[in-house]
Amino acid sequence: MSVNGTTASTALITLRDPSSAAAEAYRTLRTNILFSSLDKPLHTILVTSTAPNEGKSTTLANLAVTMAQAEQRVLAVDCDLRRPSLHALFGLPNEQGLTSAILEQGEAPLPIQSTSVPGLSLLTSGPLPPRPADLLGSRRMGALIERLRAEADIILFDTPPVVAVTDAAVLAPRVDGVLLVLHAGQTRRDRAREARQMLEKVKANIVGVVLNGAKLERGYSY
Repeated sequence: MSVNGTTASTALITLRDPSSAAAEAYRTLRTNILFSSLDKPLHTILVTSTAPNEGKSTTLANLAVTMAQAEQRVLAVDCDLRRPSLHALFGLPNEQGLTSAILEQGEAPLPIQSTSVPGLSLLTSGPLPPRPADLLGSRRMGALIERLRAEADIILFDTPPVVAVTDAAVLAPRVDGVLLVLHAGQTRRDRAREARQMLEKVKANIVGVVLNGAKLERGYSY
């Protein structure tokens, strides 16, 4: 199974090559997030980017793996209701998911799936709706987020690029923090500034920026 031309085994480097510099970078990101939130814990974190193919879903997936490896109960939620990819990254079906849970009435069991990583669960996107932003901004979505809080220690929400569509901006005020993913040599500076301004406009708590594709310095070692 592939995601934007990247196989799941390649994308999840924290599982494929846990001793690599890239895997260590994800563990550093995990540590920075956990320590930055000692005074005010980040229970729900949204991950977005400025444009497609900047690695937001891969970043979220690897971060989720490292958090689960640190004995956290982690739930990844695919809120990219336009180009969902987390189900492919973890090799899981996507017949039921987030949209199913939003539309369900009552207290029906949530269609959360276990992954191959102990402590890491996934709520896939489910069937794609005609108006994703309306669904993510609905009262039902707000109620679902509150319900999900009881399911894990940390919940990571994958959303479409914030500059391209309004989905991320609609959801950002409802979570504790936002991670903005950029790609070295690809993300335009004006787009990065625009993304930050859009998130700040909706009073989102931007906890940090992740730079993908940065060149490894020569002589990098322990």
